[in-house]
Amino acid sequence: MRRVAFFTGLMLMTLAFFACKKEEDGTAQLKVYLTDAPGNFEHVFIDIQEVRIHSNNGGWTSLPINAGVYDLLEFNNGMDTLLCNVELPVGRISQIRLVLGNSNSVVVDGTTHSLTTPSAQTSGLKLNLHQELEANESYSIWLDFDAGSSVVLTGNGEYILKPVIRTFSDLTNGKIKGIVTPMNAIPTVYAIQNGDTLTAIPDNNGFFMFCGVNGTYDVHIVPSVTGYSTAEVNGVQASFGTITDLGTIQIPN
Repeated sequence: MRRVAFFTGLMLMTLAFFACKKEEDGTAQLKVYLTDAPGNFEHVFIDIQEVRIHSNNGGWTSLPINAGVYDLLEFNNGMDTLLCNVELPVGRISQIRLVLGNSNSVVVDGTTHSLTTPSAQTSGLKLNLHQELEANESYSIWLDFDAGSSVVLTGNGEYILKPVIRTFSDLTNGKIKGIVTPMNAIPTVYAIQNGDTLTAIPDNNGFFMFCGVNGTYDVHIVPSVTGYSTAEVNGVQASFGTITDLGTIQIPN
């Protein structure tokens, strides 16, 4: 009887060990999205070929993404597109590499100009990201591609691509939104924090949104048409997981 009890206890301990081991070595769901801080172009086409992540559980891993050419200007004011949805081992992600192909271009005044970025095409753009993946959890990460800062016009009239990208996750995704009027002022909205500037171009209804923000920002609405003045909303507080609504902002004239 004691022998049966001993083996029963041993079996329960073994099952408990493997159950704990399975949970410890479990997987997490990761979604990677592409979004955009816009620029004053008609189109900015970016050829995304590969996304890699580096974790403490496997080193560099290439993710199964929806590779192809994306128009960044379709993904501003909170819009995005899913690059991949993958199940990964638990662990800590420390870096992301974004590898671009050769089919990058910008459209200005109806003319298409090729964009080149050799460093991104060879080794990939390395972005720091610190995200802990825990078993049976789901996570989202955004690659925020700043089109306005990334496309550079050189002195000889050529356009080159110097990608400016920031990353944020669902845990660090504070938002600031609002509506600008009148839109015939052709405004651009800036969110400024300690010398760093984010850009938004309102849609046809005047709506704008900044994502991945946290802390205190000064929001400036700068018109492109003479006869209007800059509107400012200073000291805007943003925090992770919340949306700060500025309401309707009137551009003075």
